[in-house]
Amino acid sequence: MDAWVIWLIIAVLLGVTEIFTLTAALGLLGAAALITSGLAATGLPMPLQLLVFSIASAAGIVVMRPIAQRHMLRPRLERFGVDALVGKTAYVVQEVTGRDGTVRIGGEEWTARALDESQVIPAGATVDVIQIDGATAVVYPRE
Repeated sequence: MDAWVIWLIIAVLLGVTEIFTLTAALGLLGAAALITSGLAATGLPMPLQLLVFSIASAAGIVVMRPIAQRHMLRPRLERFGVDALVGKTAYVVQEVTGRDGTVRIGGEEWTARALDESQVIPAGATVDVIQIDGATAVVYPRE
C-alpha cells in the first residue's frame, strides 16, 4: 500500500475520532496527516513525510492556541438563569416587606423581600430586582 494512502487513512481516522471526542488536538493531527498525505502522493521520502507531519502539527497548535485562548478569556456577554433577572422590572402581587411578599417577573411569580427591611411596598407597585437570593427576589421600589 502506498504511503499517501496510509496517511489518508490516518487522517480520516483522526477526523472521525475528533467528531466523537470534540478535542481540537485530534482534528489538528488529522489535518496534518491530510497535508502529509498530499505531499506523500508526490513521492516525498518517508523521513521528509514525518518531518512534514511534525511541522504541520506544530503549526496547527501555534495557530490555534491563541485563537482558543482568546475565546476562553472573553467575558460572557449574556447573562443566563437567575442572573438574567437582576435589573429587570417586577410588579408586586402581594405586599412586599423586609421579610416576605410576592412579585411577578416576566410572567413568573417569585417570593420577594424588600432591600430596605423597614420598607413596605404595596401590591400593584413597580419595583426593580436588585439581586436574587436563593429563590427570593430582593427588590427596591421604582420612584
